[in-house]
Amino acid sequence: MRIAAAQMTCVPADVDANSARAAALAVAARDQGAELVVLPELALTGYEIEALTADPGLWLTGPDDPRLDPLRSAGIATAVNAALRTDGPLPAIATLVHDAEGAHVTTYAKQHLFEHEGDAFAPGAVDGRFELGGIRFCLGICFDNHFPDLPGRGAADGCAVHLASSLYGTGAGVAERTTVYPGIAKEHGLYVVLANHVGPAGPWTGCGGAAVWAPDGSTVVEADDHTQGVVTAEVPA
Repeated sequence: MRIAAAQMTCVPADVDANSARAAALAVAARDQGAELVVLPELALTGYEIEALTADPGLWLTGPDDPRLDPLRSAGIATAVNAALRTDGPLPAIATLVHDAEGAHVTTYAKQHLFEHEGDAFAPGAVDGRFELGGIRFCLGICFDNHFPDLPGRGAADGCAVHLASSLYGTGAGVAERTTVYPGIAKEHGLYVVLANHVGPAGPWTGCGGAAVWAPDGSTVVEADDHTQGVVTAEVPA
């Protein structure tokens, strides 16, 4: 299966604009032969915590939220990350996976919230895994990936690919990105797919570098640090 890692610059707090932008990246990935595209953390709003706290209208209502229609109709499986309404007062930071026909496959809520995120979001409590095209996948969202037991549990459960929707910025984020993800790959024998922001992302500037690493920790493909787009790599079934 060919898998795409996306990097995008979000329109702050504009779900419709970002859904269209993400769908364009999904179509570009499909046109390059990919069957699945992974998008960065909070791709549908940007990393706009104040706006997300102030306006619950920015939260998705569920996997059938009509604002996801552009992605669901892109003709490719998608893993998109957004603020998602929960049964409580706070949303989750969640990755919603749909197949190429637009059917919901699974939803995973970020379990390890980063610093101030704990005031704005509810943590998840269940690992995210799914199967597509004969390949088993596990999910992590940004700070989740700094806890090796999460992808480790996925590997122990037969997963071959770890999908990471993230935000890493210029500065310290560059070093974290180049350490954490090849480390996961090598430690757990997984392919690792990282989607990231590029350019303005809330208080940060996304450092790009969307990439795929092989199970030995080597880089299979990597994007630059300044261009919106996708990179793709073949993962064996």
